[in-house]
Amino acid sequence: MWGLLVMLVLLASASRLIEWRFPDPDDILRLVQVRDLLAGQGWFDLDQHRIDPLRDVPMHWSRLVDLPLALVIGGLTPIAGQGAAEAFAVVAVPLLTLLVAMTFTGLVAMRIFGRETGGWAVLVAGMMPLLMHQFQPLRIDHHGWQIACFAAALWGLSQGAARRGPIIAGIAMAWGMMISIEMLPLAGLVAAILALRWLRDTHARFALTNYMQALAGGLIVLYLATRGWPGVSAFCDAITPAHLGFFLVTALGVTSLRYTRPLPALAMVGAFAVIGAGGIAMFAFASPGCVGTPFGALDPVVRDFWYVNVSEGRPIWEQDLTLLIPFAQIVFGFGVTVLLWARTPRVTRGWWLEFALLFAGTLALGIMVTRSLAFASLLATIPFAWLLAVALHRLRTSGAMLTRVAVVVATLAIMLPTAPVAIAQNIAPALENSGGDAREPGGIGISSCDLEASARRIAMLPRGTVFAPLDIGPSILLQTDHDVIATGHHRADKAMRDVIATFVSPPEVSRQVVDAYGATYVVLCTDLVEPSIYASRGGERSLAARLSAGDAPAWLDPVTTGGPETFKVWRVIR
Repeated sequence: MWGLLVMLVLLASASRLIEWRFPDPDDILRLVQVRDLLAGQGWFDLDQHRIDPLRDVPMHWSRLVDLPLALVIGGLTPIAGQGAAEAFAVVAVPLLTLLVAMTFTGLVAMRIFGRETGGWAVLVAGMMPLLMHQFQPLRIDHHGWQIACFAAALWGLSQGAARRGPIIAGIAMAWGMMISIEMLPLAGLVAAILALRWLRDTHARFALTNYMQALAGGLIVLYLATRGWPGVSAFCDAITPAHLGFFLVTALGVTSLRYTRPLPALAMVGAFAVIGAGGIAMFAFASPGCVGTPFGALDPVVRDFWYVNVSEGRPIWEQDLTLLIPFAQIVFGFGVTVLLWARTPRVTRGWWLEFALLFAGTLALGIMVTRSLAFASLLATIPFAWLLAVALHRLRTSGAMLTRVAVVVATLAIMLPTAPVAIAQNIAPALENSGGDAREPGGIGISSCDLEASARRIAMLPRGTVFAPLDIGPSILLQTDHDVIATGHHRADKAMRDVIATFVSPPEVSRQVVDAYGATYVVLCTDLVEPSIYASRGGERSLAARLSAGDAPAWLDPVTTGGPETFKVWRVIR
């Protein structure tokens, strides 16, 4: 089933693979980070030394995601060369990550419904667009591995009274949180489900204890293995020593509670609350600046121009209406889950209650942060696999043609609700291009600038520092030896603020910032959304508006690169 799914994914991604377009700047910068590691940068050195000439830029990304890419690229480079090794890795690693995720999910479906339905759960994953987006070729950012960790935790929850299940779940969630602190709410959700087991049956108290011990222990080991000896952290966007202390306190608290005599349910809830409050108090004492959102200290200019425009991190009600279709598909999957819970015999209803609670939690999280809907999509594969098995059984056993047609239509409408929209989106650009109209501003995946090829052209210029919009920076780092001022990564928020301020300001003000950074070149892609925001917010006198209109100030000398007209390069005249 996974092999069939891979073939479908490769066919669906064929045009983008031919053009070699990365889905997101984060994927490009991930490859830059892996290259730096293979070139000799220290394992514990996570600085991006070619971003922001004036300051250090320590990345919040984890070596746990770099490792499989580095192993594949490093292993194949002596055989096939670096270029071929990288090309194979950025296609194969996401698909292998999908195999890890669907192995655990398929095993859960097999445990509940049997072998055939377990196979359908793997295939159904290909019909969940918000899930498959994180596993498509060239998507080498960390989100796919987070989903795989969540799938492993789900498998651990499905093991019932087996001791290994909560331990695997704890290690998986520790791994996921070291990849990204975004997994913290999901780790708490798994803990809450195991606490509910304890409240229902005191003999199940070992599950929560084992989970918390594995979670705290796993975090400590992985922190030491990927970050080194704990030191004072100035950032709140990744696991810090204060977080380690929180999980250590809560794990010790739950362990001590395990050896007390059984308490009434209300008293147990109070005990859990006291343990949690103790962990929070320790965390607040150790890191008072991190009580709140990790982006609370973000520069206001960066927040206003960049952070609020990162659509995948925004709530569902701020998204394009086309996203409502896959969202409705996930909600329907949750409805099927509730149906399965209601019709299941009482002896096995506890598992479906836990699954429904986990599903509801991921759905609520996805409503607040849209990219988290991928976790809910993963859970939806299990009820949809059951639904597909029921539909196939009805097709095999029903003799009436009308019934068969109705089953097929209903199944396609549920499993592939976004197909008509995808077809329309693919046809519309073709019609627009055939009419000769200018391309509307969009993301790097649809830009006519051909960022990778255009960046390779400016690699021929003498090495220098490039002043470019945030979304272009990773491509320049990947394809050239040039430095950049900033990329769309918030730990360089001071440089990000200066890039934004430069493009929204008049040229006489912009030059002061460009000179302060010692920039050699200014680069712009006119059909990306980012410069269009700068031009509209800064007005017609802004540097972004003048450059987009072809009216460069006198201190910029145009450089001909032979690339698309939308990709513009200037040399700064000193």
